[in-house]
Amino acid sequence: MQKISRKEARLRRSAALEQKRREADEMYVLSQGKLKWRRFCKNKLAVVGMVVLIFVYLLAAFCDFLAPYSGGYIDSKHVNQQPQALHFVHEENGFSLRPFVYPMKGSYHPVTWKPIFEADMENPQYLQFFVHGEPYKLLGLIPTDIHLFGVEDGHVYLFGTDSQGRDLFSRTLIGTRISSTVGLVGVLLSFLLGLMLGGISGFFGGWIDSVIQRLIDFTMSLPTIPLWMALSAAVPANWPVTRVYFAITIILSLLSWPGMARTVRSKILSLKNEDYVKAATVAGAGTFRVITKHMLPMFMSHLIASLSLSIPNMILGETSLSFLGIGLRAPAVSWGVLLYDAQKFRNVALYPWTLIPGLFVVITVMSFNFLGDGLRDALDPNA
Repeated sequence: MQKISRKEARLRRSAALEQKRREADEMYVLSQGKLKWRRFCKNKLAVVGMVVLIFVYLLAAFCDFLAPYSGGYIDSKHVNQQPQALHFVHEENGFSLRPFVYPMKGSYHPVTWKPIFEADMENPQYLQFFVHGEPYKLLGLIPTDIHLFGVEDGHVYLFGTDSQGRDLFSRTLIGTRISSTVGLVGVLLSFLLGLMLGGISGFFGGWIDSVIQRLIDFTMSLPTIPLWMALSAAVPANWPVTRVYFAITIILSLLSWPGMARTVRSKILSLKNEDYVKAATVAGAGTFRVITKHMLPMFMSHLIASLSLSIPNMILGETSLSFLGIGLRAPAVSWGVLLYDAQKFRNVALYPWTLIPGLFVVITVMSFNFLGDGLRDALDPNA
């Protein structure tokens, strides 16, 4: 191994010290936003979580375009078909840049009469891109029938099919739209409720604080699953999908606001005796202005981090309710509705691909947790 001279080692140390000095000097001129962004980028898991969540919400926005079929498309000849793998090499045609799948031929076992699907290795079906298919509205506004991919003759089921012959890949993508947004809407409602009640409780104190705190204690003492079941059972079965969606969102919000209210109350109590708050009060500022303009900005970064950590609970809540059959129901499509078929051990043992939507739940929840940890460290370094 080549030896390094003392002079060269000294030069390297000097260069390293000079680089550290420059970085330290840059820290003094950076804005608070850039400093927080640098702290956030140092957490690699948080960056990965952010990238994954951007990808998930892009899937939710363009799910109809990315899915080769609609959520209600049924192929009765391919019930419980196993997933079709993508291939690039064929024995006769050789390597191809365009991926292809082998068509599946269905038959029945001569003894058990169980459906069996075998790949037709002689007739590969090459994927076609930007094909015409079932009509839909892109982003809910633009009527079109263009899908990202499909096959000219036959079908492509990358995640297999369910017990009714519906494409699990398309339904998983379409389910992303509901399962990923219910957390955002639910957290927004719980944030507003917790911010209002927590701010009132901490700022005024006295009997108002006692009443709100006892309400929080009562809400937090209720068993979650039975209360979810009771509130969901109160939702009429004949309601349309959109109304049930908002009802489930409100139910989840009503059960998740106490934690946010406690956090806001503790922050208000610690800040209301500060000099700048008393000065604003003496200057004639109203209660609403003192809370929103002077106190709330001091701990908004902490609330943002708490919100990012609360969204996974909302997603898991919707998934749990739909999995138990008391949340969203067909024809709605969400990850929880798709996992409803996986309740029976027999279905999981025979058709394990029905658990694929659960993998999306795990990845999304973990990404939110990583992002929340990164935001908490970046926005609140003392946490």
